[in-house]
Amino acid sequence: MRTYQLIYQSQAMVPFNAPALRALHRQAQAYNGTHGITGVLLHTADGRFLQLLEGAEAAVRHLYHNRIVRDPRHRDCHILAEGPCLEPSFAGWAMVLRFVRPNEVRDLLAHVPADNQALRVPRARTGPELAAALRGFIATGQAAPQAAQRA
Repeated sequence: MRTYQLIYQSQAMVPFNAPALRALHRQAQAYNGTHGITGVLLHTADGRFLQLLEGAEAAVRHLYHNRIVRDPRHRDCHILAEGPCLEPSFAGWAMVLRFVRPNEVRDLLAHVPADNQALRVPRARTGPELAAALRGFIATGQAAPQAAQRA
């Protein structure tokens, strides 16, 4: 089975305090464990969510489109990247939860320098680049600027 990843961001409709986020985390771990889904959920104090989901394509897409998008506790769900990946980024973790600062999410989502320096136009991270940035952030606790990662 090929692993499928979906990365999205959304905005909370209501404030999530630590106990509410931990309850959401427990619920996600139970559901994801039953459905073979792994991933990471980042949450900021200003109510922003950034989440990477991975597993079988049907399971990941069903979770996103039938549960996450329909959850009234948040709005403005936007898929940032989705598609097959060579290997899971968070295998063995039903769901990692991290409380992060807004600037860390901005750094993770920052545009990267152009591949072709003649164009000099920054571009959005590709799905694999964003997944790698999330892996690095979880491992180190730092959202390194893309320019430093490419050096």
